[in-house]
Amino acid sequence: MPVPTRVQPERNIWVAAGDGDLARVQELIGQGLSPNVPDPNTYTPMHAAASYGHIQILEYLISQGGDVNITDDDGDTPLYVVENVETARFLVEHGAVVDHQNLEGVSPAGCHAEEFPEVATYLESISPSTAATHTAPSIQTNFVPSQHAQEQASEALTSSLMDSVQVIMERAEAEGRDPDAELREVVSRAVMQGMVTGYDMGNSTQDAERRGGDDEPDGVNGSKRSRTDNGPS
Repeated sequence: MPVPTRVQPERNIWVAAGDGDLARVQELIGQGLSPNVPDPNTYTPMHAAASYGHIQILEYLISQGGDVNITDDDGDTPLYVVENVETARFLVEHGAVVDHQNLEGVSPAGCHAEEFPEVATYLESISPSTAATHTAPSIQTNFVPSQHAQEQASEALTSSLMDSVQVIMERAEAEGRDPDAELREVVSRAVMQGMVTGYDMGNSTQDAERRGGDDEPDGVNGSKRSRTDNGPS
């Protein structure tokens, strides 16, 4: 990841963002600079603030249209340059795509695996693809929920998904950015939630059938044997 280029110091928003100088960043944004403006190395104020963990700067930049998924020439988003879990969590909560891959095919978690393993662990724990890898093999399909139960679950998931999509679209429009990446992630999460919901419903059906079986006689021809009965002599 390139470092901020110190050109035109009097208007260098990248250094100000990296230094945590909120007043200077606000001044430069007020003069017309974009929170997503790249320096000659395609390093943006969003990358600079994320790299140094300046959450207050990130909050301000996002409020002015800063894109949490903006990429540099390497395809790296701000999530690739964070150095602590707190900053990573902030970006994720504001729409950063966890499963993004840069031009080398590396995800943010993969990028941090060696130098910042705690960040990598956090990102892997919330990655939709990681969840799918660990969850899908355990899903059983032997027990099918009722049609009514399936319809209720589907309606709830659809309603939740539509609400999320509306929020993302409105925020993207207000910030003047492309919502596609964030929309893909929320749809992926909805799919995973649907899989888990189906799994839980299947388990509930299985448990109910097992409970029903407990009421059946456990002796031959329906005759129960007492605990002290050792059987025929």
